[in-house]
Amino acid sequence: MDVEVDPAAMRPQQAKSWTQRMAFIRSELAERIAQAVRADGRVESTKGLFLQRISSPNEPLHSVSEPAFCVIAQGSKEILLGDERYRYDPAHYLLVTAGLPVAAHVVEASPQQPYLSFRLKLDPALVGSVMAEDGRISPRGQADVRAIAVSPLDAGLLDAALRLVRLLDSPAEARFLAPLIKREIVYRLLMGKQGDRLRHIAILDGHTHRIARAIERIRTEFDQPLRIEDMAQDLGMSVSSFHYHFKAVTAMSPLQFQKRLRLQEARRLILGDGLAATNAAYRVGYEDASHFSREYKRLFGLPPISDAARLREAAEHNGGLRAG
Repeated sequence: MDVEVDPAAMRPQQAKSWTQRMAFIRSELAERIAQAVRADGRVESTKGLFLQRISSPNEPLHSVSEPAFCVIAQGSKEILLGDERYRYDPAHYLLVTAGLPVAAHVVEASPQQPYLSFRLKLDPALVGSVMAEDGRISPRGQADVRAIAVSPLDAGLLDAALRLVRLLDSPAEARFLAPLIKREIVYRLLMGKQGDRLRHIAILDGHTHRIARAIERIRTEFDQPLRIEDMAQDLGMSVSSFHYHFKAVTAMSPLQFQKRLRLQEARRLILGDGLAATNAAYRVGYEDASHFSREYKRLFGLPPISDAARLREAAEHNGGLRAG
């Protein structure tokens, strides 16, 4: 099995061979993604596998992430989580292990060399199954529990991603082989630098699991008042411990996390459903429309009405709004 390799630690000939192999795999992956997605946009080519093409850098698009393994075949992208930034490119992969309010934008792309990406949704049940079969249920050490990370991409992971995309040309084979390749990808991730981080998806005890429960609760009840003391008590944690571990996973306090979710949903209601800003504010849990407007501007750069007008104008120019 391939492991994460540092070319600088190799002999010159080994490094050259390794680099050539990665370049060859990456080139074919880019070609196949370009064939599968011929115009700018994103498609779910098979269940849980998303391929995307973007022909120019774009502004940050706000959304709620989901557990996923992401590879870029061409171009580069930046993810913003709270005040932290994560940039990745064809030499690095992105791993996300929880639903987080993030903003993402393509940094490098052009019509001649569009941004081309591969994103595989990670099923916690599959992660748990592979962990159980491997026999290593618990993390191997005190890993950073932040639910997002960027790491160097090794040839084994890249090759598995390519083989999964190749199956788009063979639907009959994909029915049997795709689950095996997805399992292989999860195994390789578990054996790599971010293995302990990925294990937190399936661990059923400890602080990380309790924070996962808190994240899900805030996501489903974001329009309700957030009572930190009650939530901490329900999770069997002190308020200070809850705050500390929540921020360790999400890079935000619980209140900041809820605020991001509220503002993103309000923006969707204004743009997608045509709600007035005041109505959207009340719908997502704000009691003061002026307070909502100030926080909206702080996150998105413009007040709700101006932001909606700008985005609609951009959508008309680009042929329609598209989610990130």
